[in-house]
Amino acid sequence: MICNALKILALGLTTTIAVGCGAYSFTGISIGSDTETFQVNYFQNTADLIEPGLDRDFTLALQDIILNQTNLSLVKSNGDIVYEGEIVEYRISPTTATANNRAAQNRLTVSVNVRFINKNDEEADFEKRFSFFYDYEGGAQLIGAQKATAIEEIFDRLTQDIINASLANW
Repeated sequence: MICNALKILALGLTTTIAVGCGAYSFTGISIGSDTETFQVNYFQNTADLIEPGLDRDFTLALQDIILNQTNLSLVKSNGDIVYEGEIVEYRISPTTATANNRAAQNRLTVSVNVRFINKNDEEADFEKRFSFFYDYEGGAQLIGAQKATAIEEIFDRLTQDIINASLANW
């Protein structure tokens, strides 16, 4: 009887503390209660080397991660928070060489310039460059499934870094 009362008391205290501390997210995302919508403007590809469709795919990847990790609604205009920018780098370069001066490993690097606008908290606004890379075998060509894997891994990291910089309160 006393054991059950202690369990109920412990559960009640835990609930009170959790509710009293406000909403908590395991992703670290902290969004004000007055923020309900977001907008991702089209990320134009201005890189020297243009990969067709990269701009569309990046814009969709950023929209998807925000939809999956927040309870915000996507809108086409007048969002409470706005992401915009451009893809500024898509580059393939050798990272290591063999004794024959051939590339032993190549690196695909993608960089995006992001402008984040929070209409409810102007101090949170920023413009920042985000970059990530994918290394692959020097003798391989970046086509087909390998290219799809490379771009997916780069986009996963870039979009998560953008979310962390804009919405995570660590």
